Amino acid sequence: MSPLIRCTNLNKRFGRKAVLQQLGFELMPGDTAALIGPNGAGKTTLFSILCGYMPPDSGSAEILGLPAGNSALFGKLSALPQDAQFDPGFTIGEQLQFYGRLQGLTAKAAASETHRVLSLVDLASEAKQKASALSHGMRKRAAIAQAFIGAPQLVLLDEPTAGLDPANALAIRKLISAFSGEISFLISSHNIFELEQLCNKVLFLDKGVLQSSVNTNLTLDHAQFLTLQLEQEADQQLLLQLQQLPGVQTLTQPQKKQLVFSLHAAQATGFDIRLLQSLASYGCEYRSLTKGQTLEQKLFDIT
Repeated sequence: MSPLIRCTNLNKRFGRKAVLQQLGFELMPGDTAALIGPNGAGKTTLFSILCGYMPPDSGSAEILGLPAGNSALFGKLSALPQDAQFDPGFTIGEQLQFYGRLQGLTAKAAASETHRVLSLVDLASEAKQKASALSHGMRKRAAIAQAFIGAPQLVLLDEPTAGLDPANALAIRKLISAFSGEISFLISSHNIFELEQLCNKVLFLDKGVLQSSVNTNLTLDHAQFLTLQLEQEADQQLLLQLQQLPGVQTLTQPQKKQLVFSLHAAQATGFDIRLLQSLASYGCEYRSLTKGQTLEQKLFDIT
């Protein structure tokens, strides 16, 4: 299977500032990948290069085997900028139909497609409203709807849930999950816990350099790690008791109420039961027990 995205030795400078440096990675069809990093890391610049808005200074970016910006990618790649806005003079339905016409749809097909994508975000009844009449969350959902017009194979989303209330953010996550596998996503966000729910791969970018690339669903990792969240901080006696459980290779405490167990693979089976029995005998309550390390632990090596 050929990569959906292949970036090789990408470099981009603005004046004296190196924004991307020797950036290289691949994403496969069906991936839902996260792009994370601090402000100024180069995330928006990378999105702009992938969309063909600007060329790299050197290196290459290919999508579906074609150079980024190639006209053959029209309709196969869509993007949602973080601050996407609607023209206040037109209804959201009129604007989405216009976007459909830009993709080559007939007027009738563009109208049908507008109804379809607005239905995806539960806004079909608001098609005749102007953006000013909608709440912030509704405007964000309408903006996301435009990214699904036509039949895109790759959707780039820049902070799709930023500033949204929990209900609207959940609706967006459900929409992404529903299309994962059918459509590939590259999502830029600061919400690492949200990305952990959605993505099977994470790219950590800092100062234009790819610091790490992490797969979030590795079976081997799930077999060898358990993350325990307690209701109260573990005392030294409990830590000693848990350390001596059969199968424990290492026990670390990244946070006061969080313990991470690294297990011997041969003794990992049934360890969760032994752990919970030990907690019960000690009278210690727990909040959650998760197979594997958290995404935060993987990326930042919190041990």
